Amino acid sequence: MTTSRKLKIFNDPIYGFITIPNPLVFDLIAHPYFQRLRRISQMGLSYLVYPGAHHTRFHHALGSMHLMQKAVQVLRFKGVEITQEEENGLYCAILLHDIGHGPFSHAMEHSIVESTSHEFISLQFMESLNKTFKGKLNTAIAIFKGQYDKRFLVQLVSSQLDMDRLDYLKRDSFYTGVAEGNINSERLISMLNVANGDLVVEEKAIYSVEKFLIARRFMYWQVYLHKTGIVAEQLLIRVLKRAKEILKEEHLKSCSEPLQFFLENKIESENFNEKVLNTFAQLDDVDILSAIKTWQKNDDFVLSELCQMILNRQLLKVKLKNKPIDKIREEKYLNKVIKQFSLSAHEASYFVFTGEIENKAYDQEKQHINIQKKNGKLMDVAKASDQLNIKALSNTVTKYYICYPKESV
Repeated sequence: MTTSRKLKIFNDPIYGFITIPNPLVFDLIAHPYFQRLRRISQMGLSYLVYPGAHHTRFHHALGSMHLMQKAVQVLRFKGVEITQEEENGLYCAILLHDIGHGPFSHAMEHSIVESTSHEFISLQFMESLNKTFKGKLNTAIAIFKGQYDKRFLVQLVSSQLDMDRLDYLKRDSFYTGVAEGNINSERLISMLNVANGDLVVEEKAIYSVEKFLIARRFMYWQVYLHKTGIVAEQLLIRVLKRAKEILKEEHLKSCSEPLQFFLENKIESENFNEKVLNTFAQLDDVDILSAIKTWQKNDDFVLSELCQMILNRQLLKVKLKNKPIDKIREEKYLNKVIKQFSLSAHEASYFVFTGEIENKAYDQEKQHINIQKKNGKLMDVAKASDQLNIKALSNTVTKYYICYPKESV
């Protein structure tokens, strides 16, 4: 098929028509590595809380690329120099920024591949694709790694006001129905500029930036860190952990070959080679769900029970507190479960556990969102804003949770 006849438009429920800017981007989207993102849910198990949250990483990657096209257009109009090579680099970097996510996105990060972030795996995919495309992703990789000499290009892909965040907040808000997260991404992009090599926002958009930061805080507490979503994700992590334990003693039947490989082998960043990458590329939500459906009938009580809890949405009870959970309280629930189901302390710990969650809507220490005043002076949004709570949003808020079976109350 000739390039001119290739499909160039996607219909997106958020932005309408998304155009594919060039043949390289088209070929990346058509690659099996990228097509796999159609089978990776954007929000893990959040659909157990918000039934509409079934959108995928594929949606999000295309949406982020669409916003990047808008940003390039706006900045060029304002006289910012972005070469053709840099433009392509931006599109490829943002398109592939989440390609390293495993099944159920963040839910299984550090779990299938131990202590390894999705960013590390994304980079492995990008470097592999760069060989396939004969070095055409060199600029995209430099931008993704934060090593490109124009800082604002790096910031468009990864910063506190990047195209990734502008898309996922708006998209996740749409699919969950949580209106508080609906940000005005078009307004924010139209007010972007570059000063001293950094991405800045013109003063006229300060209220849009404030809304963006507040929306981010709401979305984290109401959606991403929703207590029911947290307990569901913890159960999923524990399913995999228990499956690995059982596999040491006996054969675990009926799970896909790629999943079997990661259950049998301890894979970390040090031994993440080309063979591992290609096996990881075969893994998606389907492998995990299929295994859970099979394992719900496993002879092991712990594995069977965990799988049924997820499938039937009969989750553990979860309580959030502002202070660390009292160890005596945890022991009390643990002992009840040991007695009730005749389990060992280790087995009972799969059903009774504690943890903590953090929310920091604006990280002032990591990187600023700079507002450009009419006189050209730059000011951090927390100082420029007349909203006192913007400064408060840069504080880390920690909450603590305990999970236990409802029958053990």
